This record gives sequence, structure tokens and C-alpha cells, in this order.
Amino acid sequence: MYGILLIIALVIIIALVVGIHQKNTNAVCLSRRRLEGKTIIVTGGTAGMGLEMAVDFANRGARVIIACPFEDEGKNARNLIIQQTENQNIVFKLLNLASLKSVRQFAADILKNEDRLDVLINNAGVGAPRDKLTQDGLNFIMQVNYYGAFLLTLLLLPLLIKTGKPGEPSRILLTTSVLHRIGQMDFKNMNKTDYWYKIQIYGNSKLCLIPFASELSKRLEGSHVVVNNVDPGAVGTRIFESGSKLLGFFLRNIILNLFKTPWQGAQTALYAALDKKAGEVSGAYFRNCGLTRAVNRAYCEKTAKILWEESVRLVQLTNEEVEQCFQSL
Repeated sequence: MYGILLIIALVIIIALVVGIHQKNTNAVCLSRRRLEGKTIIVTGGTAGMGLEMAVDFANRGARVIIACPFEDEGKNARNLIIQQTENQNIVFKLLNLASLKSVRQFAADILKNEDRLDVLINNAGVGAPRDKLTQDGLNFIMQVNYYGAFLLTLLLLPLLIKTGKPGEPSRILLTTSVLHRIGQMDFKNMNKTDYWYKIQIYGNSKLCLIPFASELSKRLEGSHVVVNNVDPGAVGTRIFESGSKLLGFFLRNIILNLFKTPWQGAQTALYAALDKKAGEVSGAYFRNCGLTRAVNRAYCEKTAKILWEESVRLVQLTNEEVEQCFQSL
């Protein structure tokens, strides 16, 4: 009994030391850049880190488009952002990343009604709620976290290309995770159900975003559009409650107190979206408001090309559509 109590005490002490170090080393975006006349899309911009990003951009004067699949949450978030920032130029649009049709409708609406797009932040994602196939025949977690973002990014490229200028590129950000390190790219089994642990599917989805950014950055050379990954670190958001509510609530509060709040988690994305030097790199990986590297296997060029081709096929893009994606409006 004494030994068990000693182990518990040691775990608590170690957790506190780690937490204190983490809290004291969390970086903050220091940019004072104003964004009047700029348009920014934040998927998942209605809660958690996405909402913190949207509030920050709104405070800087940007036109901010927030997107999520829940109308009440979206309308409430829009009202909250306007109330906090006094910026009336806030738009909510429905977007369900688990539906290729919804992604296409959202993108078509943006291309038709928006004159410019300066920053696209693919922030929306799910944890490990359920292992099932969507109506598109894709694994639910994979589609929300990766395939949906892949399709959305490509469909919005014409407007991003139109907006980007020398010295002031349009920016695409993909929110990955430290759990990309457990991810695998087993293309034969990527979309299977009852094959992976759900946390493994989550890691797979976050790993895929990194070679996607690398491959896309090569295809965008000379276009004044950059694409980068952002790793927010361990952040206490509702994503932990997507599986077990009780365990998720417990984990979320531990992360909140020992690691990062949603506001702190948003800082790296803000840095990558606003900092001048961050706009000078593409295909890069940011963590804690600085450049770093993902796991080595994420940088295999051969794997990135296979992933690209497989992703194009699975999101049902034709070769003609892909070519059109890289043409300015």
C-alpha cells in the first residue's frame, strides 16, 4: 500500500513539474499586424482554439468567416465575436467536413461571394468519437480531419492564388497534432473500420496533413501562396470528450491546468498566419510559435505523391478539376 501511494505521489509531483515548465514556456504571438481589408476563414471557428483565433482576427479588423456543421453554435459564436470585438464583419457558414457535398457547396459559395481570401485555417477536427464510414465511403475521423481539409483547400486555391501578392502571400494552415508521431500511412487499410484503434486513426489523419502540405507547397511554387502545418501542443478542448464523456472531462481539465488553454493553443496558428517570416516558408511545421520538424517519415517524397493521388481519387476530384484548382480566378 505504501509503495502504491509513493508511486501516485511521484506521478503527481512529476505532472506538476511538467505543468509548471509547460506553462512558463508556452509561446505567445506578439504580432501587432492589423488586418483591415483582409478575409480569413477559420473552420471550427465557433469553439475552442478556432474561436480564439477568430476573436483575435476580428480584433485586428479582418473579415472573418467561421464555419462548422452546427447552426446554433455558429450563430452564437458569431454574436459572441461581434460582442467582444465590435467588428460587424463576421460571417457564419455551415460546413460539414464529413460530407464531400457540403465541402463543395461551401467552397462554391466562397468563390462566388468573396472577392479575396488571405488566410485559410483548416482548424476543424474531431478526436476519436466513432469508427464508421461516412456516406462518401470514407472513415469518419479521416474524412473530417484530413480528406475534408484536403478537398476544401484545393477548391479554394483559385481565390487564394488571386489574393496572394509578392511579399504578401496568401496563407494556408493545416492543424496537425503531436499524435501524428503514432500515425501510419497504410493506404490499403486507411479507410477501414474495426481495423485500427480510434486513437490510431486520429494519429493517421494528423500525419497525412504533413506530406499533404509538403506536396502542395511544391505545386504552388511561384503562386504567392504558402501552406504550412501548425501543431498547437496539448490543449484542453472539448475534443477530449468526443469518446468517453467522463474520461474526456477528466483529461481536458488536466490538460487545461498543466499544458494549454484554447487561447494558448491558438498562438502558433496566429503566429503562422501573421508573422512576416512565417509567410516566407512553405511546407513547414510550426510548434510553439517557431519552426521545427515533424517525425522523419512525414517527409518521404514518394509517400507524399502516393498520398496526393489517393486523396484526389477518394475525394472524387477529376483531373480537369485539379488543374482548375491551380488557376487564379
